[in-house]
Amino acid sequence: MSLSAIALALSACDKKTAAAPAPPPPQVGFVTIKTQPVTRTIELPGRAEAVMTAAIEPQVTGVLLKRLFTEGSEVKAGQQLYQIDPSTYQATYDSDKATLAYDQASLVAARAKSARYRPLAQAQAVSGQDYDDAVAATKEAEAQILIAKAALEQASINLTYTKVLSPIDGHIGASTVTPGALVTANQTTALATVTQLDPIYIDVNEPATALLSLEAAAASGQIQMEPDGTAPVSIKLDDGSAYPIQGKLQFGEVTVSPTTGTVLLRALVANPNHILLPGMFVRGELTEGVDAKGILVPQQAVSHNTKGDPTVFLLDSSNKAHLTVIQTGDAVGANWIVTSGLKAGDRVAVDGLLSVSDNGAVTPVDETAKF
Repeated sequence: MSLSAIALALSACDKKTAAAPAPPPPQVGFVTIKTQPVTRTIELPGRAEAVMTAAIEPQVTGVLLKRLFTEGSEVKAGQQLYQIDPSTYQATYDSDKATLAYDQASLVAARAKSARYRPLAQAQAVSGQDYDDAVAATKEAEAQILIAKAALEQASINLTYTKVLSPIDGHIGASTVTPGALVTANQTTALATVTQLDPIYIDVNEPATALLSLEAAAASGQIQMEPDGTAPVSIKLDDGSAYPIQGKLQFGEVTVSPTTGTVLLRALVANPNHILLPGMFVRGELTEGVDAKGILVPQQAVSHNTKGDPTVFLLDSSNKAHLTVIQTGDAVGANWIVTSGLKAGDRVAVDGLLSVSDNGAVTPVDETAKF
């Protein structure tokens, strides 16, 4: 082929290339932001704690005769758990009862003598001293009866204490003693422990900064809270599964932990099947309130810049995309709560993000109905 022919062919190719139309802007799906009521929740680490725990300790000294419960069973308040040898305490009770009867008989005699001496003393048939002695003897007999009654009451209490009773309803653990062992009053080792498992407390720790932010939002009217200040609490077990019964926030501590910077919050939850056990680690999701003008953005629309800030592409009226930094809160389903950076009416790109560049033109496709 001649040089002129080659030049002519190249010229024709250049004309075709110049005439080819530019590709259209990439299609990008978007959603239109709107305000809506959004329930504010926060998930916090926590631990289950027993509502009531009773250490069973002997109140009298003696040899343990019987254990009257099955380890690991449910016991009722007032149920007898152990029997301590009552023989010495029964003997003391009987002796004190006899002493009281003797003192009561002595009082009868003293009163009779005092009554006889009164008219004789008035007639000066006996000396005034003899009468005064009879009156004093009556008062001494009355005092002896009070002492005897107190001793009998104490003996009755000690005799009752030989029957070791459960002070609360609950689940009883292992026994630390066996029949035949000597137990002593006020010993440091408990005979057993009774723990109430239903209901049970869930103690969670909220950062003080988050609590201050919530209080500020409530004070400004942004968040509507329960009138009584309580809140429902959902529980997640340590394996990630959901506990089927919702609890209720009871109170919050008034002091901040100096080591963790957190505030203790306590919830009460029913535990009929004893799934939750004291000491178990859980996570509590607290419903803090409702933001009447909340903003949600699909999670797939949010990426992060090199600083770790969440970003989205906003589409302007000229259908150009602009990378915008926003602030997000907790997740609600497949969305993030947006705390700043977006407003109602904004168009946020959700699909085709790989083909979008900052300030680049796009072909918008409304996908609001999908979200």
